[in-house]
Amino acid sequence: MNADSRDDRPRPPRLLDVQLRPAGLTLVRCVDYCPTRVEVQVVEDLAVFLGTHRPQWSTVRWIEVVGMKRVADVEALAERYELHPLAVEDVFSREQRPKVDAYGGQGSELAARLLVTARELHASGNRIKTSPVSIFLGHTTVLTFQHADTGVWRPTRQRLEQGSSRARGADASFLLYTLLDAVVDAAFPLLEHLEGRLDRLEGDVLAEADRSLLVEIQDVKRDLVTVRAAIWPLREVVANLQRDQHECMSATTQIYLHDLRDHIVQVIELIEGYRERARDLTESYRTSLSARSNDTMKVLTIIGTIFIPLTFLAGVYGMNFHVFPELGWSWGYPMFWVVCIVVAAGMIRWFRRQGWW
Repeated sequence: MNADSRDDRPRPPRLLDVQLRPAGLTLVRCVDYCPTRVEVQVVEDLAVFLGTHRPQWSTVRWIEVVGMKRVADVEALAERYELHPLAVEDVFSREQRPKVDAYGGQGSELAARLLVTARELHASGNRIKTSPVSIFLGHTTVLTFQHADTGVWRPTRQRLEQGSSRARGADASFLLYTLLDAVVDAAFPLLEHLEGRLDRLEGDVLAEADRSLLVEIQDVKRDLVTVRAAIWPLREVVANLQRDQHECMSATTQIYLHDLRDHIVQVIELIEGYRERARDLTESYRTSLSARSNDTMKVLTIIGTIFIPLTFLAGVYGMNFHVFPELGWSWGYPMFWVVCIVVAAGMIRWFRRQGWW
């Protein structure tokens, strides 16, 4: 086939233009690519898809499974690609911790597969939530399982679409690295959002210690714990991938895993810094609240102190003695008020000179 005839062929749809549609109740998308070509198909009939061989030009096949509403679909994929039953159980678990497991390979009845489990981060309303993702790596095939399509791998599809992308010319293990890198990179915009909230809260706490601010600070702290729980275990996952040699993992990908580990460490450092700021905000809130209480108590104490001599004078002249010389003075009542005002003004002036008010 010459170059002209190749150019006349219908071009496959752009990856980002293709929307997932259900195969039964499970959403399946297949991406085949090589250095010079990429094609995507949305699986309508899973049985027909599994019975059809991949194109000869395809060097890597990426099968995305989203939803997993129908167990039979996942079981069919597991049987076709020889996934270990224990690994399939992990796929359905929503509380799975990030880890890496190796199955099959030489001396086994099953094909070599490397299972990497991670937790992708996404914003849900005003909160940050995580969702488990499972990645099966073979020699030329990568299968990914998600409970929901949150768009975490949209950057990966963009990279595959670019003809100059390194991912297009690499092997399947490099796709695994790219997917994990996208999971880690998804934490940066979320942390940037949390940083903005912390900046705003720092100003608000200093201006006014409102109880709603404490609630928001606690929300930020919970979000940081969520991000940490998703990213922190990935450091050990990447360390295992670097340390333990696997036949599906190429030497080139091993080098790029160092960069992925650096990204993870960077995210962890940001998280710890923001957690420290959140703790400081809590202390600042308590300090501000205590200062406001102290100011209130000081004002009440000053007012009470001013009225002590006035109360004394009122008590003396309020006694029921028959002989009271001042009661006969025509100017006695005005004089009483003059004395009270002078005493109160003198005390206020003295408080101000002492810096108490």
